[in-house]
Amino acid sequence: MRLNYLANAIGLIMIYIGIVILTPIPVGFYYNETQSIMPFLIASIVGVLGGLALRKLIPNASKVENLNDIKKSEALFIVVISWIMFGILSAIPYLFYGLGTLDSLFEAVSGITTTGATIITHYHYEKAFFFWRSLTQWLGGLGIIVLFIAILPQFAVAGRQMFFAEAPGPTEDKITPRIRNTASALWKIYGILTILEIILLKLAGMPLFDAVCNSFSTLAAGGFSPNPESTFGYHSNLINWIILFFMFFAGASFILQYKSINRKNPFLLFQNEEFRAYTTGIFIFSTAIALVLFFNDNYNVIDSITSGFYQVISITTSTGSASVDFAQWDFCAQVLLFMVMFMGSCASSAGGGIKMTRWILVFKSLKAELVRILHPNAVINVKIDNSVVSTEVIRQIFVFVYFYFIIFALGAIIITISEHNVVTGISSSISALGNIGPAFGQVTGPMGSFSTLHPISKITMIIWMLVGRLEIIPFLVFFQRDFWSIKNS
Repeated sequence: MRLNYLANAIGLIMIYIGIVILTPIPVGFYYNETQSIMPFLIASIVGVLGGLALRKLIPNASKVENLNDIKKSEALFIVVISWIMFGILSAIPYLFYGLGTLDSLFEAVSGITTTGATIITHYHYEKAFFFWRSLTQWLGGLGIIVLFIAILPQFAVAGRQMFFAEAPGPTEDKITPRIRNTASALWKIYGILTILEIILLKLAGMPLFDAVCNSFSTLAAGGFSPNPESTFGYHSNLINWIILFFMFFAGASFILQYKSINRKNPFLLFQNEEFRAYTTGIFIFSTAIALVLFFNDNYNVIDSITSGFYQVISITTSTGSASVDFAQWDFCAQVLLFMVMFMGSCASSAGGGIKMTRWILVFKSLKAELVRILHPNAVINVKIDNSVVSTEVIRQIFVFVYFYFIIFALGAIIITISEHNVVTGISSSISALGNIGPAFGQVTGPMGSFSTLHPISKITMIIWMLVGRLEIIPFLVFFQRDFWSIKNS
């Protein structure tokens, strides 16, 4: 890896993150919260000066005019370090609101990774504070690298390596041959859906500020809300269904949505195998939970259907917002919802988790192996959407799933030991790794806070959130000795 390339790219990203951090300042002025200006101004200065210093102090870093010949290892390094720096810089404003260093970092990383797990115990903060929480989720939803590829000419060509390093899916699916055009198209869909949700929530009676913050979090599949009771606090099934609708599309492939809109053919969505599996899984689990709520928890028909579909979609897409306190649900409903935590959303979406494409290919591969046992000489190809998937891709998927469960189990053990609670340990680990947000139990449930967790648990969850957001592979590469071959230029 070339140190000057790394310093150039990371420094540039830090500078622009620093500029983005200024965004809540106009909100502070609008609501006469002048005390909210300094936290974001200082964080911005740290980001900009840090980026400039990095590009200035590393030899030849500022002389790199473009990153066209960037290597895959360099792209992976840039992506991981950029996300870590994004988390650190995003945490600085929280320090001025009385949060400790670890809690500030936890809240910031939870925001940028769109996890939505919070450590705040009260909601008596300024508007700029809540705006920043939701904005970090919105920026992290599609990814900061995808954003910078779309707007920065320096990443126009080199962006391909970083694009797929930031969210490594089962296949390198893109809309156009030029990756910058793909990134721009994704942000266009993302922005349009966000504006549409803001309008609908406002029309449904939600205050405009809350509509903006909740829309940022919904389209990012994040879950942060300025309301202490999340969506439940608005006491409106209409608002629940509006957010439910946009959560569903936040968890669907934005590339597929763009193709469907561009070709003016909504049925194109259902021609996609992953989208059909995603929709089917949501319908089955939502219906099952709705039936349990109706018969066991005495919900009426409308509330059982609304709560069932809302929470399944919220957990499947890793949004994590809550229309009810599901910690109070019947045990059977909670078990079903826990299973949903392992489902995952679609590839190329804002959602987290294992992703439906991987599950489809895992089950198809297992089925193919069973057939080969009976028919050793048979030639069986694993296909998705009528396209043959290479054995190399299948192998990578099994490696991903294997490490996913290893990391989940390790996190569950660490948090369980730290908290002396198995339910908290298991649910918090998958919640962080899947970027879901709420866990189970009274403390870490949908109406609770992670503030009382042991520092070891918080550190584990911070790491797990980052690992889950970048889908494991970039972090695993860091443990390869060959990866750390660094030269000055």
